[in-house]
Amino acid sequence: MVNTGGEEEGGTDKSSKREKDKSWIPKIFNKRVCTTFVEDSRSNGALCQCGSTRDTHASVALGDYFSTAMVNHWDSAQHSSEYPTDAFGEVRFEGASKRHSYFLRLSWDTPPSMLYTLMTTNWGLPSPNLVVSVVGGEGRTKMKKWVREVLRQGLVKASQSTGAWILTAGLREGVGRCVGEAVRDHATAASSVSLNKVVAVGIAPWGLVHKREQLVNPQGSFPAKYYVQRTWEDSCCLDNNYQAFLLVDDGSVGRRGGETTFRAKLEDYISHQRTGIWGSSSIEIPVLCMLISGEANMLERLDLSLKNAMPWLVLAGSGGLADFLSDVLENLSLAPVIQSSGEGDSETGPSVDLKEKVAERVKKYFPTEAEKDKLVERTLSIYQNKDLITIYHGEHEGPNDFDIVLLKTLVGASKQRASVDASPYSEELKLAVAWNRVDIAKSELFNGDIQWRYEDLEDSMTDALINDKPQFVRLFTESGFNILDYLTYDRLESLYRSVADGTLLYQLLLRCLALRQGNATLANTQDPSNKVTSDHFKNGAALEISLFEVSGVLELLMGDICQPFYYDILGLCDISSKRRALKRASKLLRGDCKYRDRPCSYPWDSLFIWAILQNRSEMATFFWEMADEPVLSALSGCKMLRELSKLEVETETKLSMKELAQNFENLAHDIFSSCYRSNESRSFTLLIRNSLIWCGTTCLQMGMGADARLFFSHDGVQSLLSQIWWGDMKRNTEVWKLLLTFFCPFLCYTNLISFREQEDPEGNDDGKPDDDGTVQDHENYGHTVFSFSDIKQMEAEGEEAVLSRTFSIRSVPQNHNPPKRPFIVSRWHQFWFAPVTSFLGNVLMYFLFLILFAYVLLVDFKPSGPAITEYVLYFWVFTIVCEEIRETFFLGMTMRQRLRVYIQDVWNKCDLTAIGLFIIGLICRMFEWSYEFGRDILCVDYMVFTLRLIHIFAIHKQLGPKIIIVGKMMKDVFFFLFFLGVWLMAYGVANQALIYSYDPSPDRIFRRVFYRPYLHIFGQIPVEEIDVGKQWDMSCTENRTLIERGAEPCRTSISNWLVVILLVIYLLVTNILLINLLIAMFSYTFSKVQANSDIYWKSQRYNLIVQYHSRPSLAPPFIILSHINLFIKRNIRKVPSVKIHHFVLQLKGKAANRLKTWETIQKEDFLTAQKKIQKSSDSERLKRMSVKVDDVLKQLVESRDFDHRLRALENEMDYCSNALSWIVDTLAQSSTFKPPRPPPASRDAFGASPSGSS
Repeated sequence: MVNTGGEEEGGTDKSSKREKDKSWIPKIFNKRVCTTFVEDSRSNGALCQCGSTRDTHASVALGDYFSTAMVNHWDSAQHSSEYPTDAFGEVRFEGASKRHSYFLRLSWDTPPSMLYTLMTTNWGLPSPNLVVSVVGGEGRTKMKKWVREVLRQGLVKASQSTGAWILTAGLREGVGRCVGEAVRDHATAASSVSLNKVVAVGIAPWGLVHKREQLVNPQGSFPAKYYVQRTWEDSCCLDNNYQAFLLVDDGSVGRRGGETTFRAKLEDYISHQRTGIWGSSSIEIPVLCMLISGEANMLERLDLSLKNAMPWLVLAGSGGLADFLSDVLENLSLAPVIQSSGEGDSETGPSVDLKEKVAERVKKYFPTEAEKDKLVERTLSIYQNKDLITIYHGEHEGPNDFDIVLLKTLVGASKQRASVDASPYSEELKLAVAWNRVDIAKSELFNGDIQWRYEDLEDSMTDALINDKPQFVRLFTESGFNILDYLTYDRLESLYRSVADGTLLYQLLLRCLALRQGNATLANTQDPSNKVTSDHFKNGAALEISLFEVSGVLELLMGDICQPFYYDILGLCDISSKRRALKRASKLLRGDCKYRDRPCSYPWDSLFIWAILQNRSEMATFFWEMADEPVLSALSGCKMLRELSKLEVETETKLSMKELAQNFENLAHDIFSSCYRSNESRSFTLLIRNSLIWCGTTCLQMGMGADARLFFSHDGVQSLLSQIWWGDMKRNTEVWKLLLTFFCPFLCYTNLISFREQEDPEGNDDGKPDDDGTVQDHENYGHTVFSFSDIKQMEAEGEEAVLSRTFSIRSVPQNHNPPKRPFIVSRWHQFWFAPVTSFLGNVLMYFLFLILFAYVLLVDFKPSGPAITEYVLYFWVFTIVCEEIRETFFLGMTMRQRLRVYIQDVWNKCDLTAIGLFIIGLICRMFEWSYEFGRDILCVDYMVFTLRLIHIFAIHKQLGPKIIIVGKMMKDVFFFLFFLGVWLMAYGVANQALIYSYDPSPDRIFRRVFYRPYLHIFGQIPVEEIDVGKQWDMSCTENRTLIERGAEPCRTSISNWLVVILLVIYLLVTNILLINLLIAMFSYTFSKVQANSDIYWKSQRYNLIVQYHSRPSLAPPFIILSHINLFIKRNIRKVPSVKIHHFVLQLKGKAANRLKTWETIQKEDFLTAQKKIQKSSDSERLKRMSVKVDDVLKQLVESRDFDHRLRALENEMDYCSNALSWIVDTLAQSSTFKPPRPPPASRDAFGASPSGSS
């Protein structure tokens, strides 16, 4: 449906575009025009049997020249011709509705496949999960009240819950009017956009539509204006509550039934299409015909539909044909067939008694019909297929459970076509999945009475996954569905191939596919929403999407946080070059892909990624609940969603992605809170554990990549970071003690600084594990995992030592116990190699560097040549450059990854700027002609180096949050400067032009237009210069030649009054309005950021700790010694780097399984607690109360039904009693025989019992 109500100007452009897009319709769809005049005997030759006059016919058939009696029956196929349709597009109902509806005039023999494609693809109607074709009830027949309620509360409500199409005549009469009003009411009452919209489609004869000439336009109408008159005389008008109209043309005018053949063909075609996205479901679209009232001529259509196995629902009591069929099917029992022998053949047919009963009912219900024998034969043929017909007594049963009635009707029909090996309930389950009615599935199918096999649930599971029905996925899983057998890599690829066209994930997959197939144009497309990829792959190449493309998408989203996904499955783990991996993957996928038959290693995590990439909230949440490593999985989902939101174009989808990302960050925070409360040391292990599921990343790395500030603000994360920051020293050590020891190093051997006690690896008491497998005195792990002794142990053991740690776990033997170092050496290293010591050393040396830099600029910067202090400064900067090179190029990543990670940091950009300015200033300083310019650059560079202190003090608990606030306020300053610049330039130019009539000097213009008005803000106003009434001592001239040579021009006194007024206005706006605006912006920013500044600071603290943890212990300029030592170790002695693996702990075997189990238990406890809280909420209580009220109402309806039955039974008993009394009286008066005993006496108690029981 197209929304309207916009401006006419914008609507004109859209209408012309739609008109251009739909110009192909007349080339495919045709109309019909009667070309042969067949006289209607009832009109005395004035009208043709098509309903038109003789004048409207273009030609007369050849037979009419001889005699009109030669053609006595008009036939559309013979007497009409096809022409391009002249009525299509959109219709707007003037005075009735603002929305537009689609319409098309088409011939009755149009192929239904073309029309269905037009409706779903071009018109944008959602593919149906059910089609209900309402037959009968046409004309001006007044509908019964209960029939209206069945349509409103039953049919339309059930269709809304299943996502159905309702097919009617679409006219403002009879059933069509009732359905339209019901659809309108439900659309108005629907409060959630997630509810399925009911699509009402009207299929009406073109010649019957009132004022159809308003729709005629050979070029198409966008829209056509259709005037609705709300009178009974115009009941054949189109109903404005329908989304689409198919106006079937057979060449006739004013005749009903011309659309019957086409409607039956369309229903049959739709019944062979599949439900779901791209027809991906395992079930064909169920089509149900619903008969309300009806005429006798509809028996033929009903018979043909039943022969095509089309199910019918007959509304008994609605009148006409519906009552006739319900009477025949319910009250007549099928008599045994008899053999009627003929000459050479034999047939089976119904008994003569059955025919007579049917004939009696035909005479009863259709007394005016002439061809009663044909009606009897049609009825008997229908009777043979009575299993496909369901009788619904809506007057007695009520409309509440109408959706279950529809399900039972369709299931009964599907069982007639089902194979012998199939489960008798599989079709019912597929229908429930297609309609997304998990309540029906729980009450009817998964109540414990049915034993489901894996084969019965496999297709339904696929349908639920592809079509986003998480409640069914949860139901199947809870019912014992084995996901390990289900999810192979081939099925996982098929799930990615089923991604809906036009989504962001689909575009990203096609970009990666184009890269593998060598299409450079598509691979280099920067805009993920570019539709070029979709057009290019419409030929089916998108079906070649594999795990390699999925890996490419995940690499785009994850960046360098983790290794590429699915490379181990594709055999690409040993390849570091992306180009080589691309070539090998292309070669592998062109051959026999044996990996596709293997079961997925981590099925729930793979499905979680699949759901996250499609932004399926409920589905992703369920898969997260089932997946391992919940904290890391939640952070990974947060990371992917936030990256996807940056690429998404649609605003609504972008917001939903950000909201879901925040939900997963909250889940990670809450689960880790449970873990931290349970066991502190294990929660620390959780943060730094290397995950095999998520390709070698940790919670800390993923949290930083996802910008999960809330997660980093958790006390447990900050506690671990503090332990890493202080190394082997206690966290309560005062800073002055560190500074004193820094200048007097031997104080580290005294008790001035307290160090944590190291666990004796050979001891048996402290290292004994407790019952749950953790070390009892296990503060050791959290305190020593990143200490210097740990690092030295790993350096001694080499690469294999990365996998081990100094703490023991039950059943995990120690790999190696390194020898103890002497106390002097170990204590020296424990102090100097702690990150906090390295930080203090860098801070002190950086202050010395700034002092040296300032001394050189102020005192010792001579043109004759560099002094000794200047050479020291150059060497100092050289060591800083060496450290920046080490940070950039000597990390365990590829060159591209290193540069990207380095440039992403704002302070690294600041360092590059400072170093670049210093190099430029140094080069300019070496030449006499550029000496002063070089000195100026170095002065500016000193400011940049000084600003670098802000980052150094970001670690401080009080200064850090304030630095965050200052950074946020800088954005406000830029906005303020924009407004100030506009107003300042406006005033400056006007002021200069009013004071001086001619002044071409650029220097004075710049100073007086920009600089002087800027000083006005701070109160520096040269009144003598501006106000001509004041005495000004400056000598001036009015000679233009002297002014051009640089002389001061004289002021203009003519318009000086305007200068004063402008000055007053300028000061009012700047000093009062703009300055207070800036203050208000600062206040808002401060109040907004202050509450979250601590969270921002804690997340940035991680980066600083990682930086100083990986830095050498010496600070510039002495850091050159550490660089020489590292060069010897890495390039000469070939000792591998250990600090590459900082903040990473690899667990294997029982230790990894024990930690995973413990984390899963914490997750289950958290989810259980959340469910309890949810159940105790007011909304859940109201839901449970509403369910109970519904149950009570159902019981009341059932009791009412029982009451009706008891009354009927009482009536029957009264009748039987009266009959028996009459028989007794008759026999008593008869003298034929004498009774052997007197009649029994009446018993009042028994006779009173029925009334009492009733």
